Amino acid sequence: MTKRNPPRPTNAELEILNVLYRRGPSTVREVHREINKTKPTVYTTVLKMMQIMADKGLVKRDESARAHVYEARLTQEQTQRQLVSDLLQRAFEGSAARLVMHALSAKKTSPEELASIKALLKELEGGRR
Repeated sequence: MTKRNPPRPTNAELEILNVLYRRGPSTVREVHREINKTKPTVYTTVLKMMQIMADKGLVKRDESARAHVYEARLTQEQTQRQLVSDLLQRAFEGSAARLVMHALSAKKTSPEELASIKALLKELEGGRR
């Protein structure tokens, strides 16, 4: 099933997607090995999750080889944008300012991150003039 906009991934699905973003196209065994390094997980659970993700349109499955290879359907940036947009609407009533203020106050921000944020704000301000 291929959808234009796949559903928002669950936490478990996002964990698998993050492995695929780091590794690129991978087999279930490779994804299982990565996840198992930090969280003991049964191989068949990862297999079932990836099959469900293919059905939902979150990943593409190449069945041309014996070991099927899975690849994220959306880029990491597209997935992050989808998740932020959803959070923005659900928790912050569409207010980007409130979302940013909460994000910056929730965790210590490094000087490098602050510099990147300032540069982005400057760029955005320049584009609106």
